[in-house]
Amino acid sequence: MRIFVRVAEEGSFTAAAQRLDIATAAASRAVASLEAHLQARLLNRNTRRVVLTEAGERYLRRCEQILAYIDQAEAEAGNAQAQPSGRLRVHATTGFGQAYLVPAVMQYQKRYPSVSVELTLSQHFPDLLDEGYDVSLQLSSVELPDSGLISHVLGSVHSVLCAAPAYLREHGTPRNVAELAGHACLQLFTPVFPRDKWILEGSNGVETFLLPPATFQVNIAEALAGALREGVGIGALPMPAAVPALRNGSLLRVLPDYQLQKLTVYTMYASRQYLDAKIRTFVDFLKECIPQALAADDLALNLPDHGAQPG
Repeated sequence: MRIFVRVAEEGSFTAAAQRLDIATAAASRAVASLEAHLQARLLNRNTRRVVLTEAGERYLRRCEQILAYIDQAEAEAGNAQAQPSGRLRVHATTGFGQAYLVPAVMQYQKRYPSVSVELTLSQHFPDLLDEGYDVSLQLSSVELPDSGLISHVLGSVHSVLCAAPAYLREHGTPRNVAELAGHACLQLFTPVFPRDKWILEGSNGVETFLLPPATFQVNIAEALAGALREGVGIGALPMPAAVPALRNGSLLRVLPDYQLQKLTVYTMYASRQYLDAKIRTFVDFLKECIPQALAADDLALNLPDHGAQPG
């Protein structure tokens, strides 16, 4: 089509071939092949010039429209590699997404206002390709299996034991892992959080505490934090849920020398090849801001005034 349009514009196979930087014979063969395909004569030829037939005139108008659409489509596709724009679909787990990803998205959109972000927060791990996500943030206690996806480590989070000041005043503060057995232990269960035990890492190494039958279990860390603030027991809170409560004093750390359930934070996307600019810039932005936020909260968890005082 492009060769035919150029020949029609130039009125000559030779001139069109020179403009297209191809051989004159190649231009002639291309138009002849097009005519054979259409079963219609598009050009009348003589030794000096070519003239459009009536069918050729109609076909030329359509070709010009079609080629304009193709040029526009290619420009838009190519621009997607250079300029971030369009809809970006992102997934993250609920607690982590609320604490870290929502603020990150707001800052990203200030930098790239042409990108519209659709953020989904849920506790399940999606299939990026089947569910149509561009980027997913996942937390895992083990190395991710080989899935063909591209992943980057953004840092890590862990959990700490917390309780309300009122609970500790009434029931006392455990001084070691063994003394947890005398307390009401509230349980958080998620795909990455065991339901029957706490594996604590501290100055004495790794210690395992088998959880007694729980009076309360929940799969959302923020809900567990709310229950703990009511003064009904001790629970293990992931960093995103623990830090705000520790900062405002509604909860205190129990056994502050211990932490548990360390999880690596990954950002994942489908492929490096022809990576859309909105995905590339978003992943780069996450690699810039998420580690800083995690480091700040890790420091906040270990401030001395967050530890529980013995009851």
